[in-house]
Amino acid sequence: MHDDLLKRHLELVIEANKTTNITRISTWDEGMLLHVEDSLVGLPEVEEAPEGRLVDIGSGAGYPGIPLAIESGRTTLLADSVGKKTAILASMVEELGLDNVEVYTGRIEDLAREKAGVFAVVTARALAQLSVLMEFASPLLQDGGRLVCYKANVSDEELHHALSLQERLGMSLVSDRAVELGDACRRIISFEKSGRPQINLPRKTGMAQKRPL
Repeated sequence: MHDDLLKRHLELVIEANKTTNITRISTWDEGMLLHVEDSLVGLPEVEEAPEGRLVDIGSGAGYPGIPLAIESGRTTLLADSVGKKTAILASMVEELGLDNVEVYTGRIEDLAREKAGVFAVVTARALAQLSVLMEFASPLLQDGGRLVCYKANVSDEELHHALSLQERLGMSLVSDRAVELGDACRRIISFEKSGRPQINLPRKTGMAQKRPL
């Protein structure tokens, strides 16, 4: 049952991609490996998080959010600032009959103002550097909630910088593992919301990326 939904989602993505560029991946086999399987690599980290809602930030074509929603059964919000993408996401969610999934169009900082501390899990795939993801996730997460980052190559510098901001952002590293995926390598780095940030979050919209901490 789950497999059928995962495959149907990929079919819809490949179909939508013919008219709107929502993913670089265009073939079935590539999509199964680099979208579907890749999305599920982080499932163990998602399942370790407290019960509650998941938000996938910068959701794009719905990866990893839709496969994680299908497999975990969590109430899931797919957030993206690009209206063209969220319109496609909303139609895919409807087509798949996923009643545990909703779509949000807007900036992550605005979502954090509207739904502060509401989420048990934040997922982000290939979106931004770790420190920026921590800053985005901190105001969205409940205490003990988890940020699950899907990363490719993480330099020591990027990781050290993120770790140096743990206290300021109220986030603590809980796990870091690498998985081979075909010829590629996927790294899943997970943080816990462990305290109150020392700065007011979210900062003004756009600041996290324009002027990283």
